[in-house]
Amino acid sequence: MAQQVAADGLQIEQRLALLGKLKQAVATAIVGQEDVVEQLLIGLLAGGHCLLEGVPGLGKTLLVRTLGEALELDFRRVQFTPDLMPSDILGTELLEEDHGTGHRSFRFQKGPVFTNLLLADELNRTPPKTQAALLEAMQEKTVSYAGQTYQLPKPFFVLATQNPLEQAGTYPLPEAQLDRFLLLVRVGYPTADEERDILARTTGSAGEAVPRVMGAADVLALQSYVREVHLSDDLLGWITTLVRATRPGDAAAPPEVGSYVRWGAGPRAGQALVLCAKARALLKGRFAATREDIAALAAPVLRHRLLLSFAAEAEGKSTDDVVAALLAHLPPPSA
Repeated sequence: MAQQVAADGLQIEQRLALLGKLKQAVATAIVGQEDVVEQLLIGLLAGGHCLLEGVPGLGKTLLVRTLGEALELDFRRVQFTPDLMPSDILGTELLEEDHGTGHRSFRFQKGPVFTNLLLADELNRTPPKTQAALLEAMQEKTVSYAGQTYQLPKPFFVLATQNPLEQAGTYPLPEAQLDRFLLLVRVGYPTADEERDILARTTGSAGEAVPRVMGAADVLALQSYVREVHLSDDLLGWITTLVRATRPGDAAAPPEVGSYVRWGAGPRAGQALVLCAKARALLKGRFAATREDIAALAAPVLRHRLLLSFAAEAEGKSTDDVVAALLAHLPPPSA
C-alpha cells in the first residue's frame, strides 16, 4: 500500500512538472501575455471554455494554435462567418450507395467540433443559430443529430475569440450564452520591450518548433486533481458572498452594484470561481486554494456575467470597475 501511495505521489509530481514545461513551450512562440496564458491554462485544468477578447493583431489566434501544438491533442480551427451553418460545425448526414448491392444508407459525417481543442475564431461574426449550436455542444459535451447522440472527445476545450471594437455585422452573444464560458480573458497591448521582441522574432528566420508536452491522459488526470484541491469553508463562504453581492438589492452589495448593475451573476459564477481558484492553486504547485487565487480570478470569472445599466455606460464604468469595488467592499476572511 505504501509503495502504491509513493508511486501515485511521484506520478502527481511528474504531471505537475508538465505544467511548467507547458508554459515554457507556449513561450517559444508567444512573447509576454503571462496573465493570459495562465488564465487559459486555468480554464483547461478546470475543464471549462474560455472567451478571448482583444483587438486584432494581438496574437490571440497564434496563442491558441501554439497551445494546441504544445498539447498532444486533436486541434481544429473554425473561422466563424455570417454564412456559417450549424451543420458546418456539428456535422451532417451523407447519403452513400454501395456500388456492389446498390443499397443506400445515411452516414453521419462528423464536423470540426469533434476534436479536443477547438478554436472558434470571431465567434460573434456568426448568426445566433450557429452560435447556439456550438454553445449547446460546449455545455452538454454531446451532439444530437437525427435522433442519435454522439459523445465529443475528452478532453473537450473551446477557445473562442471576439473583437470588442468592430461591431458592424456582428451578432453579440446573449448573456445566457456568455455564461457558458468559464472565463472571459482580456488580451491587452504588449509592453514596449515585448513589442520590440515580437518584431524581432516575427521578421527574422523561422523560430524553433513548439515542443509537445502532454497528452489527453495527462490533461484528464490534472483536471481530476483540481477537484481534490482544498478550499476552506471560510473561502467558500467568501466566494458565496462575492457572487451574491453582484446582485442589486443584496444586503452585502456595495453602492456601485446598485448604481451600475442591472443583473448580477448566478450560481454558475460561484462554481466557476471555486474551480478556477483550485486550478490556479494547482498551477502554482499547491493543493490548497488561497485568498490570492480567488481575488486574481474574480474579474475573469465575473466580468461577462454582469449586465451593466445605462448609467454605467454613460459614466464609462466597466464590469472590471464593479468587480474591483466588490473586492474592496468585501475583503477576504482573515488568515
